[in-house]
Amino acid sequence: MLKTRTKDTPNPSGKKQTGKDTFTAYLFLAPFLLTLLVFFFYGFVRAVYFSFTDYDLFNPPKWMGFRSYLNIFQDDKFRIALINTLLFSFLTTALQTAGALLLAVVLNQRIRGLMFFRSAYYMPSITSSVVITLVFLWLFQKKGIANYLTTQFTQYTPHILLFVGVTVLAQILQVLLEKAKIRQAKSSFQISWFDPLLLWISVAIGGIAVLVASFMGWIQPRDVASFDFDWVYNTDKLFGLLPIPLLFIILMNTFTTIPTLMLFFLAGLQGISSSLYEAAELDGATPWQKFRYVTVPQLQPVTFYAVTISLIGTLQMFDQVKVIGDAAPLDSIITLSYYIYNYSFRGGSSLAGMASAAAMILAALTLLVVLLQRQFFKDEVNR
Repeated sequence: MLKTRTKDTPNPSGKKQTGKDTFTAYLFLAPFLLTLLVFFFYGFVRAVYFSFTDYDLFNPPKWMGFRSYLNIFQDDKFRIALINTLLFSFLTTALQTAGALLLAVVLNQRIRGLMFFRSAYYMPSITSSVVITLVFLWLFQKKGIANYLTTQFTQYTPHILLFVGVTVLAQILQVLLEKAKIRQAKSSFQISWFDPLLLWISVAIGGIAVLVASFMGWIQPRDVASFDFDWVYNTDKLFGLLPIPLLFIILMNTFTTIPTLMLFFLAGLQGISSSLYEAAELDGATPWQKFRYVTVPQLQPVTFYAVTISLIGTLQMFDQVKVIGDAAPLDSIITLSYYIYNYSFRGGSSLAGMASAAAMILAALTLLVVLLQRQFFKDEVNR
């Protein structure tokens, strides 16, 4: 009698092939797993241990319990670093998310040279943060371009106000005239307040008005002193809370990170069904209403992801503070990451124990922010 193999009969050759596939997968994953094990898991365990000691990188660590954590909260530099980190993280995340969303909406339109503009706006993201920091330091030095443009703006304020006023007035008059023509013709055509053709004509009228007023001597450049504001080495605080040099770093970080988040939003925008916009148009929705009630709700999962990675990245901000270095007062720009680095590598007086305790607090803070975000946006987490 012949024996036949049923479906439940184990297949030795299949098991052998599965074992080979599993081994191959682990072989390819080995470099990443090894790196994760050595530089992250082992490093984290060592940092936890050092945070309970008085380790100085050169002598054997001595156990001192929670004394490092108590000492660190009595350190003025740590409290300043903690406040600066929280300010930097929340302000930068808000600016980056809003800026990336608006830029993605603009670059999702059908305009000429779209690929060029997308590539151009993404360039800051692939440029070294060190280079960007040096360029910003050059732009915002006391005799830099930022102060020069501010001086010019102050000097030519009458010309600028006249140009803006005449341009806005011309645009309003043109649009009202066109609307009257449309009503008279009983046409269904709608004209926007920002119609490009009319806007160009209004700008030309504004420019001509400024030239005529200058030629006739009706307006003259103001006699003002040179604007020499020190953006970097400055101890002033905006609204008594935000140090000016930290604001300078926020602007830099926002400029370099917006392009990366813009890509996420662009991908999300292209996944929104056009039928939603068509239905909104049939209901007579304006562009703002389509953005408010269609685009923003549909992009909630992308927004959640962008805010999460932005918060994690900004809480660990280090490189731009390090590059600026002594060019700004330390209390104005110090963050927790820089505090950890500074206390770990202080020549012959390293305080690696306190630095490890600060690192644990930074890790706990990052975890807390992410957990709070997941708690408030449960729907997005479960999607």
